[in-house]
Amino acid sequence: MKSILYKVSFLSNGKLYELHARSVAPSEVWGFTAISELVFDAPGDSLVIDPTEERLREEFANTRVLHLPLHTIARIEEVKVRAQLSIREAASGEKVTLFPLPPPKSR
Repeated sequence: MKSILYKVSFLSNGKLYELHARSVAPSEVWGFTAISELVFDAPGDSLVIDPTEERLREEFANTRVLHLPLHTIARIEEVKVRAQLSIREAASGEKVTLFPLPPPKSR
């Protein structure tokens, strides 16, 4: 049996987080949704290390169930394929850069 995969987008501290999970259900806490069985790439599965994925893996490493307030959830999608995770600025939608970039070269 193929397990269902959800992409959950939610607001936290002025950022829009996107995570993948195997389980989304009403929480036992009124006004919350329970997100569990978070899905990340296994370390070493890829030659390229995604700093966003690493940050999210570290932030939610010990999370068994994430109880999100209903008003913070932007969307929940049932997806066929796991996509790249992201953290975006909530106001602009721009991706958050998790590592310093060199300044642009002047011409």
